[in-house]
Amino acid sequence: MDLAQIPLFSMLKGRLGYLSERQKVIAENVANADTAKFVPNDLKPFSFDAKVQAQKMAQTGGASMMAATQAGHMAPKNERRGLGSQFKTQKSPDSEMTLNGNAVVLEDEMIKMTEARMNYDAAISFYQKSMGLLRMAARRPGG
Repeated sequence: MDLAQIPLFSMLKGRLGYLSERQKVIAENVANADTAKFVPNDLKPFSFDAKVQAQKMAQTGGASMMAATQAGHMAPKNERRGLGSQFKTQKSPDSEMTLNGNAVVLEDEMIKMTEARMNYDAAISFYQKSMGLLRMAARRPGG
């Protein structure tokens, strides 16, 4: 049985993908801390409702989605595979801005990174405990 078919593991996979992508976006913000006129990005918060809507759109095929008509075309964003492609970034301008127009505040980015890391660790812990319960349920009685 594929673990992705179990709703709990499917949600954990989505959550871990979101947190991984958020860490990448925050790392890009930190890397561009000295870039002129750079506005930091962040991901929209992960929500169960958005995950359910995305699942419904994937099942129905979405009426207004683009499609690659020839094999050499790049896949549209809605067809790209991988966890990162399903999350959308948004500009997160801050009240602080340097003279060159850069709006990255390293302290805020480090707080966001720490928060994402703690949430990631919690999700991994929950995943490991759930796997332990499945293993225990799959064992023979008395074995």
